Amino acid sequence: MMDKTFEPAAVEARISKAWDEAGAFKAGRGAEPGAEPYCIVIPPPNVTGSLHMGHALNNTLQDVLCRFERMRGKDVLWQPGTDHAGIATQMVVERKLAAENKTDRRTMGREAFLEEVWRWKEESGGTIVNQLRRLGASCDWSRERFTMDEGLSAAVLKVFVGLHKQGLIYRAKRLVNWDPKFQTAISDLEVLQVEKTGSFKWERGGEEPFDAAKLDKVLNKDPNGHLYYFDYPIEGDPTSFITVATTRPETMLGDTGIAVHPDNEKLGHLIGRNAILPLVGRIIPIVPDEYADPEKGTGAVKITPAHDFNDFEVGKRHKLDIVNILDGEARIMLAGNEEFLAGTQPEAETLALDGLDRFAARRAVVGLMAARGLLAKVEPNTHTVPHGDRSDVVIEPWLTDQWYVDVKPLAERSIKAVRDGRTKFTPENWTKVYYDWLENIEPWCVSRQLWWGHQIPAWYGPDGEVFVAESEAAAQALAVGHYGGPVELKRDEDVLDTWFSSALWPFSTLGWPEETAELKRYYPTATLVTAFDIIFFWVARMMMMGLNFMDEVPFKDVYIHAIVRDEKGAKMSKSKGNVIDPLTLVDKYGADALRFTLAAMAAQGRDIKLATSRVEGYRNFATKIWNAARFAELNGCLRAEGFDPASVKQPLNRWILSEAAQAAEEIAAGIPSFKFNEAAGAAYRFVWNQFCDWYLELAKPVLQGDGVDAAARAETQATVAYVIDLICQLLHPFMPFLTEELWAQKAEAGAPRKLAAGDASLVCLTRWSDLAALKDAAAEAEIGFVVDLISDIRSVRSEVNVPAGTQAPLVLVNASAATRATIESWRPMIERLARVSDIAFEAAAPAQSAQIIVRGEVAALPLAGLIDLDAERSRLAKELGKLDQDIMVVEKKLGNPDFMARAPEEIVEENRDRKAAAEARKLKIQEALTRLS
Repeated sequence: MMDKTFEPAAVEARISKAWDEAGAFKAGRGAEPGAEPYCIVIPPPNVTGSLHMGHALNNTLQDVLCRFERMRGKDVLWQPGTDHAGIATQMVVERKLAAENKTDRRTMGREAFLEEVWRWKEESGGTIVNQLRRLGASCDWSRERFTMDEGLSAAVLKVFVGLHKQGLIYRAKRLVNWDPKFQTAISDLEVLQVEKTGSFKWERGGEEPFDAAKLDKVLNKDPNGHLYYFDYPIEGDPTSFITVATTRPETMLGDTGIAVHPDNEKLGHLIGRNAILPLVGRIIPIVPDEYADPEKGTGAVKITPAHDFNDFEVGKRHKLDIVNILDGEARIMLAGNEEFLAGTQPEAETLALDGLDRFAARRAVVGLMAARGLLAKVEPNTHTVPHGDRSDVVIEPWLTDQWYVDVKPLAERSIKAVRDGRTKFTPENWTKVYYDWLENIEPWCVSRQLWWGHQIPAWYGPDGEVFVAESEAAAQALAVGHYGGPVELKRDEDVLDTWFSSALWPFSTLGWPEETAELKRYYPTATLVTAFDIIFFWVARMMMMGLNFMDEVPFKDVYIHAIVRDEKGAKMSKSKGNVIDPLTLVDKYGADALRFTLAAMAAQGRDIKLATSRVEGYRNFATKIWNAARFAELNGCLRAEGFDPASVKQPLNRWILSEAAQAAEEIAAGIPSFKFNEAAGAAYRFVWNQFCDWYLELAKPVLQGDGVDAAARAETQATVAYVIDLICQLLHPFMPFLTEELWAQKAEAGAPRKLAAGDASLVCLTRWSDLAALKDAAAEAEIGFVVDLISDIRSVRSEVNVPAGTQAPLVLVNASAATRATIESWRPMIERLARVSDIAFEAAAPAQSAQIIVRGEVAALPLAGLIDLDAERSRLAKELGKLDQDIMVVEKKLGNPDFMARAPEEIVEENRDRKAAAEARKLKIQEALTRLS
């Protein structure tokens, strides 16, 4: 006997254990002989991570694909693993050491610190894997990989050395995103742009003198958010100045030029002359460059090549000196700084800035410029300031020696592969984003000043000569060849960017550089499912590395899913307090409810606005399915020996089997084409609407009535049992726990299951049913008409406010013979479910009736005496007027450029939703008025 209710918490762990014990998800399990391989590599979550809603969406969609293709008999491998997450993991362990009052990593030394990290990884690094398993991820967990395991580390060494031999890896001094707290270069993905606006305002010649103390007070709260205007004297003309504006005054100490647009009429006469850098005395040229916008600021731009990415490029174009004035902790570095001191006459107060924190120096520089009368004004300015996503400190563009990959030649092959159709993006619009980035790609900085990660395989000789090799012994052999004998070598202390090892993921996880059977079988992989924000950092780099080292694309399809927002359309963030924890939803509603919600809302190119109520709604869906199965049990619906669905005779049974065939076809079309919402929608409509709401209701007289033909009842009971098994299969990719539990519960319910292929003990290993032969146009025409007629009558009654308990007559106008026959066959059911008092056939519709068109037939509901028609028309007209007013108000807002520019994205989206809802309601009201006219 089935339990009264479905309790996910009581089922999910047990089902997961059954899958594990059966090895249900091992590579190739359940595949047909000679099956086509289907491989997905999981985007490896950080080993430090916990499941967030993005993970939940991403892995739900991957799991839907893998479960579906496994049921279709393909040789499926969903390859799992985690990323070592260099900076995040090092930060976690350093915090742990601090909390335990242990020594810091630099005092411990590299070897001891790395032992601590590995210890932490073994104890705590499996959190997110366990959370993914709770979600139902059907990965081959026996093949779980880690980006720093022995095999993947060997792949990283081989790729680095290989790229170096190709002349594609080199060491150079360039600007990087520098995190002064962690003292390492970081990638663009790890930089957050934070908007800042100050509040201090002052202008020379105004009523108030410059108040340094007041500015200090403002900058102590937040050092960012202002624009400072400085006057630089023109060389040879001490009474003439060129005014520049900056948001980072301290960087002026490293200025080596000033840019003016060549067409700038106001300042063009100064091009070719020199300015004198205040406080420093450096002579700097005024150069023509289109980077300087005449309409922005003063039209003149101070150029600091060592501390600004755009300035670095301007500096290269004009061969300007590069002067670094910050150390690795973002402190002013002047003493002994030969680049700074060369050709300068710095004032004593300037040299006294040495060692100051950059923001303290900011205040000091502004004060010094003000004291010399060279500060023209200070004004609040809204601009974005780069912050480290983990350190939360302001990131500095900083000039330092790093390792780079020349990715331009690799990018060209990656572009061609997509243009040739070897890899396809869905939605297609992301292809342009991919092209744009690769066509304008810059060298990739791959070194990081961390300890946790793949240490760069480069060794330095006594004179700085570098030897790149896969081992120290191999490097020593190169050194002997260079020096003529053995020398002491020192290994580069930096590690590789985490994205470097991730770029190898599709082939390194399959065993490369060894020529494994898995590599031969599953590469290239079939599909990659990922988010749009790592197209550059991961997808493109996997393409480059796969083509370079495997001479083949790493995946044939890339599906880019949208992001999950809160129910109002706002991006989830801890600061907003609107983050929804997926595990909280799993605990409350079950994994299946969350999974189905995400799949049902995963429309291509449309962000998901997630409301807890939607998850609750799909929990109710699971409950409805469970109740339907209990109804079947209570009504003797068991699998029957010899039951052939293609041979059923009752129109109602033929209809539900036809609808099942249609649903199976739509699901099978939707999932492989990444139309998850359409596939889930088809499954939902069939199960909730057609099976639970209509079929079981229409079947009750046969199942429960007296004097029913025994053969009709037996056929209906067998059909119900058969369709419940089908539902388990059709819904399984979306709701694996519920369907696996139902499949087990129904295992002994009647005759043994006879499946064409697959393992009948677990629904996840059964074969997807081919139901095309069960499509039945005649049954659909008959039962479909009855369902549509009852539905439309209910809708009209609601629209025109017919009281719920009131029965109304129904008139069929000029009905065809087939429709008359259908009505007579189903008259009692129509009268009961549509609250119809009588059904008549007439040549014309009665007066004062609401007319309904159902599949070309005209039905009429006489309303005289049931409602006050005039009052109802008045009510509807009044509601229509209010809707018109509401729509006009919203349209005015959405048509206002100022509102669209200033309103938060979620407010704009909310207004669009209000307009769409009002327009839909307006259409319904207009239809109701038309019926009453």
